[in-house]
Formats: sequence, C-alpha cells, structure tokens
Amino acid sequence: MARAAYRWLLPHPLLTLILAVVWILLQNELTAGMAVFGLILGILIPWATSIWWPDTPQGFRMGKMVAYSFLVVWDIILANIQVAWIVLTVPNGNLKPHWIVVPLELKQPEAITLLAGTITLTPGTVSADLSDEGHSLLVHVLHTDDPDGVRDEIKDRYERRLMEIFA
Repeated sequence: MARAAYRWLLPHPLLTLILAVVWILLQNELTAGMAVFGLILGILIPWATSIWWPDTPQGFRMGKMVAYSFLVVWDIILANIQVAWIVLTVPNGNLKPHWIVVPLELKQPEAITLLAGTITLTPGTVSADLSDEGHSLLVHVLHTDDPDGVRDEIKDRYERRLMEIFA
C-alpha cells in the first residue's frame, strides 16, 4: 500500500533527482531556494507526464549509463573539432556526405531513443529516420570515405554499450 502511494507521488524517482540537480546546475548557484524549487520541478514534471510513460525500462544499469554519458561527452568534443576542421579545410565540392542505414539490435524504445539522440548530438551526424518496425536508423554523415566504417563504429561504440545498459 505504501509503495503505491510512493509511486503515485514519485513515479520516476531517479528522474526527479536528475531534474532537481540539472535545475541547480542551470542556475549556476546553490541556494536553499533553488534547491527547493528544483526539487518541486523534479516532482511535478515526472508526475504531470507519468501518463505518457507506460513502462519503466527493466534492467537499467545506472553505472554503465554514467560511463556512457562520459563517452558521449568526449565524442561530442572530438566531433566538434573534426567538424570544424572539415569546415575550414575541405572545399564544399570535395565533401563526401552519405546516408547510412544502421540495422538495430536494440528493442527498447528508450534505448533506441538514446542511440538516435547520441548520433544527433554528435556533430557531423544526424539521425534522420527510424524504420516503421524499429529495425534500423537512417543516419546522415557530413563527410566520410568509409560509410560502412561509420555504421560499424555506431554499432560498436554506442549500440553495444546501450545493449549492456538496458540488459
């Protein structure tokens, strides 16, 4: 009975904590008022949106997610440098953009969303479409000599890790 009341008030406790921390970080100031307001937002936003969350991912590994987050941030930094170099040194006529189909082994919608978001957040690549059955992503790459290598890197670097996170 107590668990049902707890889930009604905090349908996603981890999301509540993350939202509160992000709010404080965005304010760039730690005060009691900001912490309380962040906690209020952290409670209200998941509660108000909980009807659109039919299932909670099972088997989610938070430690691996933290490591994945650091990897993605590092890749974003490197990709920014690479894209800047491409923009500054490669003439438009010499760019080699490609559309790449990335077949997916992931099945959970949350994991597929994280993969698509990771690809889009990384400069030089954009997730453009998900197949109707959710079996593949269509990705646009700004410049590559090896489209198959990009596909394999996405699968090995990101999808494999997400499969471990959502195992």
